[in-house]
Formats: sequence, structure tokens, C-alpha cells
Amino acid sequence: MTLSAKSPVAVVGAGAVGITLATGLADAGHPIIVCGGRPLDTITVTEGELTRSHAVHWAATPRDAGRVPWVVLATKIHQTDAVAGWLSAISTDRTCVVVAQNGVDHDGRVPAELRPTAAPALVYVNAERTSHGNVRLRRTGRELVLPDNPVGRHAASLFDASWIRTELEPDFPTAAWRKMLTNAIANPITALTHRRLEVLREPAAAQLATELLRETAAVGRAEGADLPEAVVHETLTWLRNVPSGSTTSMLQDRLAGRTMEYAGLTGSVVRLAERHGIPVPASRTLLALLELTPTSAPTG
Repeated sequence: MTLSAKSPVAVVGAGAVGITLATGLADAGHPIIVCGGRPLDTITVTEGELTRSHAVHWAATPRDAGRVPWVVLATKIHQTDAVAGWLSAISTDRTCVVVAQNGVDHDGRVPAELRPTAAPALVYVNAERTSHGNVRLRRTGRELVLPDNPVGRHAASLFDASWIRTELEPDFPTAAWRKMLTNAIANPITALTHRRLEVLREPAAAQLATELLRETAAVGRAEGADLPEAVVHETLTWLRNVPSGSTTSMLQDRLAGRTMEYAGLTGSVVRLAERHGIPVPASRTLLALLELTPTSAPTG
């Protein structure tokens, strides 16, 4: 099914990722509806010297948004249940929901009636929220990865006229685990050290990251992902070469005093490891530290 390039898009979760994807779609001519949260009338993405700004419609309630053909779900994993009512209220049986979240179980998070038209999406752009509705963007060489199936291809068509490049992946479960590898080390290590991704260039951090990657890859393989031994070195090398100043969502959340996403990332690795009887001592230690870490950064 093909819809007009001017079809409205509802964004549920107007954080760094949601604002970035919304701005790309607005550039392509799509009216943007920001759903819930704090009032917002303009979104802005700054990339180097280039700034893109667009007016948006803020919907305080699902009735304000109406039924839409496209939804971008960009909340954190642990926030999904809280917006399930929004998703059901603004969608029809033909609405395509782009689930732009971390983790490896995207399909199971949205309401059951929406799953046939929900497309999991892996976001690789490095987006940093600088204030409400404003984001600083850093490119990493990849942007948005979707499954190479009818729903994934339909979701990719939404971004055809935008500057957000999509990739279609036939083996999406493996792709999701490869993305999980980056999240399993980058997010918790930056949040715990209160430092940006440059921390992974230091020997001590790289050694810890390597242990975490080995454990996470073992769990991913037990879940059916194709993760050769070389993936450990490849993932760490990629992260150590992202643009300087790049941050993570968990570090941003800690600095802002928001709940961090560790339960859906490190917590998922530990939970699935238990299912398969795989020892993951480094991940268990990391999870314990994250559970004991204050959300806000230490002062003084």
C-alpha cells in the first residue's frame, strides 16, 4: 500500500531520536504531530553548521491527534506500556508503527492489534537532546535499519524523500543483536563513568567492554543470532571511532534525572542468559551497579 508523501506522522516520544526522525520527515513534507508530554510547537535539529527547524502540531490527547496512517514510536523501552493507550487510540488497522527503540524484542512491545503492521527499527544516528524540542545530530555512517519484509519495506518508504537513509536487513534478529552489542557496552559504561563515548578509547574501559561484548554475543547466539567471534572486535572498533562528543541515551537520562533504560538493555542480557544457562558475570556486576546508581549525576 502506498500513501501520499504528505501523509501526517504522529511521533510518540519526542526525545532525541523522536525529534531527529520527525525533523527528517518534516523536511520531506510530512506534517508532524507530537503526541503528549510537554507542549511543543517547533522542533530543531542541528548538525554541524546546519540547522533544520519545523513547526509541529502538539496533541495533548489522542483525540487531538486523530487517526493517522503513520506512527513513530520513539520512547525508551520502559516507557512503552505508558503510551500503549496512545498507540491504540491514534491507529487504524492500516497504520504503520515504526518502533524506533533499543533492544531485541520490538514486536512484543506494541499492543497486540498493531503488531501485524509494526516495523521494528534500529536507530544508529547519534542524537543528543540539548533542550525541549532541540537536538544535536552526529552521523555514524548508518541511520535506520529495518527488516526486509513487506512491513519493513513499507516503513522504509516513509523515509524515501528524507535525508534519513534506511537499510533493509533480511536477517533482522541478527541485526537487532548487533545493535544490542553496541547498547550493552556504550550505554551503561558512559552512564556509570559520567563520560561520553571517548571513554571507550581508554584501555580499562576497552577491557571491560570486551568482556561485556563476549557475554552479550554468547547470549545472542543462544537466541539464534549469527554473531561470529569477530563481532566483538568489530563492535568495539566501530564505537571507538564514532564522532568525538557522541553521547548515549542512558548518559543523557542520568544527567537529566530521568529513569535509565538499563532494565531493557543490560537487564535483558542477564535475563536471557539465565534462560540459556550462560554465565555473564561482567553483565551481572554491571546491572547491580546500575541499579545502585543515582539517576542524577553527582555534584560537589
